[in-house]
Amino acid sequence: MGPPEMWPVVEGRFRHRGAELVYDETGTGPLAVYAHGGFVSQAVEQRMDLFDWAPVLRAGRRLVRYDARAHGRSTGRPVDEDYTYASLADDLLGLLDHLGAAQPVDAIGTSMGCGTCLHAAVRAPDRFSRLVLLLPPTAWATREAYARANRTAADTIEREGADGWLAGREQAHRPAVVADVPEFRPTPPEPILPAVLRGLARSDLPPPAALAALRCPALIMTWVDDPGHPVSTAAALADCLPGAELHFSPTRADVRAWGLRIADFLTGAHARHDP
Repeated sequence: MGPPEMWPVVEGRFRHRGAELVYDETGTGPLAVYAHGGFVSQAVEQRMDLFDWAPVLRAGRRLVRYDARAHGRSTGRPVDEDYTYASLADDLLGLLDHLGAAQPVDAIGTSMGCGTCLHAAVRAPDRFSRLVLLLPPTAWATREAYARANRTAADTIEREGADGWLAGREQAHRPAVVADVPEFRPTPPEPILPAVLRGLARSDLPPPAALAALRCPALIMTWVDDPGHPVSTAAALADCLPGAELHFSPTRADVRAWGLRIADFLTGAHARHDP
């Protein structure tokens, strides 16, 4: 079939809770589902060129990546509750139903997608075989400052439009790992953007006790020097999840290797390599 980047990508759609969600499917084998971070989309992440999915496909996974509601090609409503982690987890479980996933699947999530995967796993642990949690967001003790900023941003957008808020975002601190990655406008339409912000402001990761009850293996990876994705959350998650693996990436080259690390984790190759 040639290299994975040449394999056919099939677009699919399904309706769920008042939205049409769009996903891309490629590869063959056991199902792995990917949930992206807030405000971007599959197309934007491709242009950012941070993650390399080819190793996951070479490892024999049927990879499904979807645009969260109101992001990218997916539609959405201006309803705050639709964009909480718990509601987004319901979308993920709906996608698994649509795909006919009869066996436990591998779930991969970045930032907002990390919260989505964790809430889905807590709600339906038997549906997941492994979790890959990338860039865990602010959580618990660090969440309120983020939530307050989101509520303020939503008010500003409704009062003045999105451009002023976006100009402030451009001046915000960026981790050295991604300092030269271009900024992209949020993919949710401006009329829906305040609801997305408020929904995320109302979100948090599941309570530590609920996470401690999960038994599926987990791989946690994050980069450093990012207030929106503090290493404290990644470390706290590793403490909560039994047997979780934790990896910090200080360089872009290390982040580019995440695809290979994910593939090794999903197939158990990392364990075979250990002494």
